[in-house]
Amino acid sequence: MAEKNMLANPAPLGLMGFGMTTVLLNIHNAGVYALGSMILAMGIFYGGLAQIIAGILEYRKGNTFGVTAFSSYGLFWLTLVGLIIIPNVVPGINAPSSTAMASYLFMWGLFTLLMFISTLKHNNALQFVFASLTILFWLLAIGEFTGNTTVTVIAGYEGIICGLSAIYLAMADVINETYGREIVPVGKPLIK
Repeated sequence: MAEKNMLANPAPLGLMGFGMTTVLLNIHNAGVYALGSMILAMGIFYGGLAQIIAGILEYRKGNTFGVTAFSSYGLFWLTLVGLIIIPNVVPGINAPSSTAMASYLFMWGLFTLLMFISTLKHNNALQFVFASLTILFWLLAIGEFTGNTTVTVIAGYEGIICGLSAIYLAMADVINETYGREIVPVGKPLIK
């Protein structure tokens, strides 16, 4: 007799780790407060480690999309914190130039755009998260490359929306699973 799969859905954990950390970083990008230990700690632990844990759990469930997304964005947060901290603690290691940071952000935007293609087989809420994240990465890349702080502030507000959309989807998953039906709408896939 086959054993019933009793694994919990790790996506809400990964989405919350991504969403909350993204909102907090982008409040900074919008110019509300300075970069500090709160954002760095969130980047290491909730944005980073929690998403990696979610990715590992998605592996156990056989979800290639979930493994790739959560593990990659968890590692994004850890690398971002590393880019900020390492030059301050390792002698002789310089902070990345604006061009280097623009390249880093552009590549994450490209990765996100390619991941967006797979979201077309998922719900509309997930599609929105990935579309808005692609825009966020590329706005941040443009801001870094041009040195235009207005673009970075705009990216900050757009990033707050992106992060809130991930929080919405995380809580929709939890609430809908708890009640056994769709209470919080997430929309249907564009491609079946």
